[in-house]
Amino acid sequence: MLSLFQILLLILDIVWFFIIAHVIMSWLINFQVLNLHQQLVGQIWYMLQRILEPLYGPVRRIMPNMQGIDLTPLVVLIAVYALRIIIQNNMMAFV
Repeated sequence: MLSLFQILLLILDIVWFFIIAHVIMSWLINFQVLNLHQQLVGQIWYMLQRILEPLYGPVRRIMPNMQGIDLTPLVVLIAVYALRIIIQNNMMAFV
């Protein structure tokens, strides 16, 4: 059972990394440091969008419209961190 919790924590760490990479990449694209017309940049951006949109979609439907400011990644990061805390605190109850 401990292995299952460790795998869940690993998955949450990977999701955390993808969200941080997506946020940084969106900043670099908006400040025109990266160009989506470059093949590698476009493929990475499309991959991150495909991976994270199932997480972002339900949160975006709940969040109010902020007129151009997207706080969805912040909310999802907080949720991932909260899940990580819950799993770590309750891991020993199942061992």
